[in-house]
Amino acid sequence: MCRRNQTRRYAFPAQAGMTLIELIIACSILLVLATAAMPVARFTVMRQKESELRRSLREIRDAIDRYKDAADRNLIRVEAGTEGYPPDLETLVAGVEIVAQAGPGQGALLPGQSGVIGVAPGASPLTPSTEGAAGEDAIRHVRFLRRIPEDSMTGRAEWGQRAVQDDPDSNSWGGQNVFDVYSLSNGTALDGTRFSDW
Repeated sequence: MCRRNQTRRYAFPAQAGMTLIELIIACSILLVLATAAMPVARFTVMRQKESELRRSLREIRDAIDRYKDAADRNLIRVEAGTEGYPPDLETLVAGVEIVAQAGPGQGALLPGQSGVIGVAPGASPLTPSTEGAAGEDAIRHVRFLRRIPEDSMTGRAEWGQRAVQDDPDSNSWGGQNVFDVYSLSNGTALDGTRFSDW
């Protein structure tokens, strides 16, 4: 019995832990992996911001095109010298009155919409109707943008604007109309192009 207790007393369990060298090696490996992951994370964030910028530019340009289409179809009253483009971006958000001649069973379609823009007397403006007397003007308030999108590169809802009369690469807006928009960021994209050239 005495011998058993002595052997138990002197038997050491297996060491479960790391030596200082193993700990230093493990930390070094984690540091190398973290350093390698940082550029990938920055690249992913930049790619996401570029995608948001392209989407915002497309949204504004589509709204300008729909406004121009409606003006070309004489649905919007335009000022001389504007060429049918919106006077500013706020007009796209505030909206305009669309006026169209509506006959019995017909109405004018707004570009990009599948419904009729004419509203019958007494009907809700949210539910377009094709009913109306011949020669009766149908009026509807139409907004082309819900809000001015934010430039993901500058973090503000401010855009550079160009009028039809401006040079294609001009950085100053003539103020007559809004023909195109561009980012006010001076940064460079991952593909080497400048954001302001998009």
